[in-house]
Amino acid sequence: MFELLAPGVRYMLLSAIGFALMAACVKAAAIEGIPILEIVAGRAIISLVLSYLDIKRKRISVWGNNKMLLAARGSVGALALICVFYAVSTLPLAEATVLQYTYPAFTALIALWFLKERIQLATIICIGMSLLGLLLMVRPDFEGGEITGLPSLSIAAALLGALGSAVAYVIVRRLSQTDDVSVIIFYFPLIALPVSLVLLGNDFVMPGPKALFLLLLVGIFTQIGQIGLTKAMAAEKAGKAVAYAYVQVIFSAILGWLFFAEIPSSWTLLGGGMIIAGALINTLYKR
Repeated sequence: MFELLAPGVRYMLLSAIGFALMAACVKAAAIEGIPILEIVAGRAIISLVLSYLDIKRKRISVWGNNKMLLAARGSVGALALICVFYAVSTLPLAEATVLQYTYPAFTALIALWFLKERIQLATIICIGMSLLGLLLMVRPDFEGGEITGLPSLSIAAALLGALGSAVAYVIVRRLSQTDDVSVIIFYFPLIALPVSLVLLGNDFVMPGPKALFLLLLVGIFTQIGQIGLTKAMAAEKAGKAVAYAYVQVIFSAILGWLFFAEIPSSWTLLGGGMIIAGALINTLYKR
């Protein structure tokens, strides 16, 4: 059945699995007391080494062709990553993932303007249902006469991360016409590493064996997610490809339940159901 899916869809599913595992490791590392910027730096170091080795294996230039656009992709991606990691560390895993996955709405609109890509009806339906699911997710609950909900700063960070991710992904779509996938991926940690180290300053915490292992897994799973995402964006239209990434919500909810004892609320289940339904409509429309 997996073989029946288009290559872009298969790559996006691989990306969703990689990023879900990455988010779980980020949350676990934060629980161990590792600062978010240090997690970003650790992820960047591992990804930088793996990307560089991959480029050398292909015997191509590490600097690419469209250097300005590559640098822009790395810069926007680095800032988005910091926001996403903060949201993951301060929110339940399922909720953080759903908020992050508002980026298809941003991606489709940006792709319409930047890449002149037409938004298909199925993608519009998917985006609409996803935004409705988002509203259900962030809806405050009333308990004991008091309003309890997700922290506003964490919500803002997640949405900013989603916007930054959308910009970065559309740039990736354009770069796939001029540069190799490995070079595009390489520029992300190349810029994220110095940015995170400068912002970290003197807040560095020496990680123990467990935290060090988690940082290693963050880098590995991120690399898997990046490879799948970049190949998916090269194989499908930007607004279409990202819609399939919503399955990460399911993976994250399962990981949050297994490792962090996070039980999704009824609003999370309802909102997540809307998002998944929209993704399925988008998937089945073409077929």
